[in-house]
Amino acid sequence: MKIEVVLSPALYDGRQLKEHHTTVVVDILRATSALCAAFTAGAAEIVPLDSLEPLARYQRLGFTLAAERNGEKVQGATCGNSPTEYLSMNLEGQRIAYSTTNGTVSILKASDSDKVLIGAFCNLNALAKKLLADTSLRDVVVLCSGWKGDPSLEDTLFAGALIAELRQLDNDVTLVNDAASMAEDLWMVAKENLYDYCCKATHVQRLLRLNYEADIRWAFKRDTSTFVPQYLNGKLIVNN
Repeated sequence: MKIEVVLSPALYDGRQLKEHHTTVVVDILRATSALCAAFTAGAAEIVPLDSLEPLARYQRLGFTLAAERNGEKVQGATCGNSPTEYLSMNLEGQRIAYSTTNGTVSILKASDSDKVLIGAFCNLNALAKKLLADTSLRDVVVLCSGWKGDPSLEDTLFAGALIAELRQLDNDVTLVNDAASMAEDLWMVAKENLYDYCCKATHVQRLLRLNYEADIRWAFKRDTSTFVPQYLNGKLIVNN
């Protein structure tokens, strides 16, 4: 298995692994964490959108609206991208139209991949096992959503955690770029106390100012979900 880490969507087009690969999209704070939470709460499908304009059309089609910009819920949306909010709701069978500042942009950016999966600390082990079980697509690109084009500490750490998890399950792992090596090394430094280490991160500080400490702490918990959402035919679904 070859693994490449892309630290920002702005770097995605220049990646080395372009043929026959799975892209794992990660936005720990908070889109990909919230997606796993929404499916845990019973959502049937989630349509990622990179702008707010289509939301009205999806609302007319009966979708629940979920939208966030700059860390805050968009006016008129039922949900933002708070994982703890989703976990407090009953979303059984609901279809959700979902737009966020960074995460949904990355999902759509990666749509040219053979497969697109959603990664977060909450589904780390389940994701690693799913990647290894797919013998037809051995190469993996981890696309970190970052913040408005810049890399983010928490997404980079997740990339390192995924590499470490894959190494534990399968010794045949090759890192193809320096970003992957940096992410793995950073994870080894931070893994014993992820929350404290990430308190310096700019987006952690932003969310703390907005009183989302519970979301941050939940997003850094490992293996609380077995759901691995997949982007397929314009929507996110789970096959668990």
